[in-house]
Amino acid sequence: MIPLQRPPLQPRLAAELERATAQVRAAGLNTASGRAAWRRAVRPKAQLRLMLRQMAPGLERCMYCGDNLGTDIDHFEPIAQAPLRTFDWQNHLLACAHCNSNRKRDRFPRDPATGDGLLVDPCREDPADHLRLYLDSGAYDPLTVRGEATIEVFGLNERPELVRGRRMMFAVVKALLLTWRAAATPAEAAEYAAALREIHHADVLRTVLALRRSRPLALAVLGPDVLDALDRLVRETGQAGEERGAGEDRAAGA
Repeated sequence: MIPLQRPPLQPRLAAELERATAQVRAAGLNTASGRAAWRRAVRPKAQLRLMLRQMAPGLERCMYCGDNLGTDIDHFEPIAQAPLRTFDWQNHLLACAHCNSNRKRDRFPRDPATGDGLLVDPCREDPADHLRLYLDSGAYDPLTVRGEATIEVFGLNERPELVRGRRMMFAVVKALLLTWRAAATPAEAAEYAAALREIHHADVLRTVLALRRSRPLALAVLGPDVLDALDRLVRETGQAGEERGAGEDRAAGA
């Protein structure tokens, strides 16, 4: 998972969502009224889906696993638990069918003491504050109770294709960095830089970028040639992104 920026709604769409929320409230604050209203909201859903696709990582990847195509509008706090948030823009994320329908469904673990949700919301916080990605293994390690809940609900370590995919993507990122450095023309270099921006498992690239905050660790994990290419890429293209939260004590190595 990587942090995401949620754009503001256009006034017309915001007004439509407010009207839909009022209808849910009038029909009764229950799961059935929320789901029925959501099924009817064809036009607002199409607009929300477009906005979510534009803010999703890579090529419209799932905001949870980062691997599969984001096809579903997921209610972060499920309709079954919060029908009044059915049309809350802050409650919508783009998910793949597996994360949404097979893993999360209506699950939303809460802190037993406070009642607060325990899943990491990538639009409200930096997932790196809760999850440490080990590049060489492709596995996540929880840093907090919320990180632990997120790994469990979405099966971030249980699904072999995700772990293997992140591990393989680390090799791809290193190869792309070296290929970018050796590019013969600016057009070629731009193509490789764009490929880095749009890869699956954007959390791998973000973790690699964060390694620059700890030079000895970066050298050990990436090697001198890849680290040099990474430094040059950041200097020449500004492709550093947001590196906060995955620094010296969290950057993942072997």
